[in-house]
Amino acid sequence: MRAVLVVNPQATATTPGGRDVLAHALASEVKLEVVETAHRGHATAIAAAAVADGAGLIIAHGGDGTVNEVVNGLLGGAEVAGEPRTAPLFAVVPGGSANVFARAVGYPRDPVEATHVLLDALTSGRRRTIGLGRANARWFTFSAGMGWDADVVEGVEGKRGKRTSPLLYARVAAAVYLRPPHGRHTLRLELPGREPEIVRTAFVSNTDPWSYFGPRPIRLNPECSFDTGLGVFALRKLGFFGVLHHLRQALNGKGRQRGRHLIRADDVTKVRIHAEKPVNLQVDGDLVGERTDVEFVSVPQALTVVV
Repeated sequence: MRAVLVVNPQATATTPGGRDVLAHALASEVKLEVVETAHRGHATAIAAAAVADGAGLIIAHGGDGTVNEVVNGLLGGAEVAGEPRTAPLFAVVPGGSANVFARAVGYPRDPVEATHVLLDALTSGRRRTIGLGRANARWFTFSAGMGWDADVVEGVEGKRGKRTSPLLYARVAAAVYLRPPHGRHTLRLELPGREPEIVRTAFVSNTDPWSYFGPRPIRLNPECSFDTGLGVFALRKLGFFGVLHHLRQALNGKGRQRGRHLIRADDVTKVRIHAEKPVNLQVDGDLVGERTDVEFVSVPQALTVVV
């Protein structure tokens, strides 16, 4: 099998030595080409070129942003669930800080251990086909959101010179919350079979957990998985004590959320969010830009992962 290893040399946990060890190990199982990314969006172009060139496996070595870009290049404009898919197989060797997708799909967080899992899966033929989400034309693997969380992503990306850490995210989240007009986004949330509701922030999950705070999972929709539809978590208000209440519930390990301003739904096929003014959209922890209308769609059986 011919494979392409897409490496983000700027990712938190990728090193030249680690890349070389990984490439040497993989070369024993596949005919391998190693390509490093040079700029944002490059991983998408590399993956798309690999698909066009007939690669059978594309491996992402980087963080969740690299994974998202590779998946978007690998799948391109494929949309319809249930159609036969000829896309290459996909695999991940974690190289970022959170590595949410890799951990959720079954890889160890440690790159060396993840490489062993990948090699064993290649040898044994072990595969897993999973569902993904789409935010308009953009695929996402584990989460997307509009409002406060996307504003936090924008704030973190503005501090690219600093090492990404849970503390940095917490500081930026607090700063965004306290910055006027913190919670004044007006979003209309439209769920199938329900009347539209006005909310201040909305999170859309494709699996559980939504993310991690260090080693602790942040659980917003614990019943959500790669085998179900999307999970939706939205708040009508962002009052201080209400936000703390939901944060405690998200971090308690169970993820059982209750609150009078909470809207939550599981196994959703699609959800539409409309904003009165352009607001930030994030997918898999990367800022996409400002949008006023986004339709989030669940696409079952979208991607086959070697794991």
